[in-house]
Amino acid sequence: MRLASLTCSNTDILQALNATGLLVAVDSHSDAPGIGHATRLGPDLNIDVPALVAARPDLVLASLSVPGMERVVAEVQAAGLNTVVLDPTGLDQTLASIRQVGALIGRAAQGEALAQALDDELTGLCRDTERPARVVVEWWPRPIIAATRESWVTDLLNRLGAVNALGELEGRSRPLTLEQVRAAQPDLIVCSWCGVKKLRPEVIEARGLGAAVVAIPESGLGRPGPRLLEGARQLRAAIDGLVGGGLLEGEAGSGRRNAERTR
Repeated sequence: MRLASLTCSNTDILQALNATGLLVAVDSHSDAPGIGHATRLGPDLNIDVPALVAARPDLVLASLSVPGMERVVAEVQAAGLNTVVLDPTGLDQTLASIRQVGALIGRAAQGEALAQALDDELTGLCRDTERPARVVVEWWPRPIIAATRESWVTDLLNRLGAVNALGELEGRSRPLTLEQVRAAQPDLIVCSWCGVKKLRPEVIEARGLGAAVVAIPESGLGRPGPRLLEGARQLRAAIDGLVGGGLLEGEAGSGRRNAERTR
């Protein structure tokens, strides 16, 4: 079978299934090992469709996990290529996508095993705390864009015993004002900017919101696939650091600290 992947998350799934040898074309952002032989198609939002057609894939794995991919998907389908479009929002849907890809490429057992192992390991990272940490995962700094309710980030944080501080806002992500982030009263802000070579958590710290700030690569949080485990482990360490450093108090302590933030 000849495969093409148009997004990093799909390529990561294929790599975890030991199926990168089947790839004949891949987007330029994908960085999984074992894909050097595949034709590079350009950035995920600017796929070279004629080059994709020339690669003669039997199956194109697309995804709507990257905002704006609908246009690319329409172009690929208009070219008459056999295309499967994944669109996971929550964590359960991400696990279902892994199983789906496994089944599509004739590796259903491996897909099931991979999804189950990811599910089990994420569950094992959960910790009970007196008060769940309130976390903001930021995708972009200007304007501030962060994960909101319909994001796998929300489910991932819940698995860890934390909460998405922006979980009451609809959508997968949205632009935010500084005051909206302040009103969410985060204990932790994660710098996970998309498409940058160097994360700069100091930019977030300079806003003076009173939250702890850590940097976690987008590859660990922004891709609905097996590499979410990398991000989850780093989140776990960051949240444990809040508890160990006395920065995550009970409800009473939280109230005092939040009052200090608004002075």
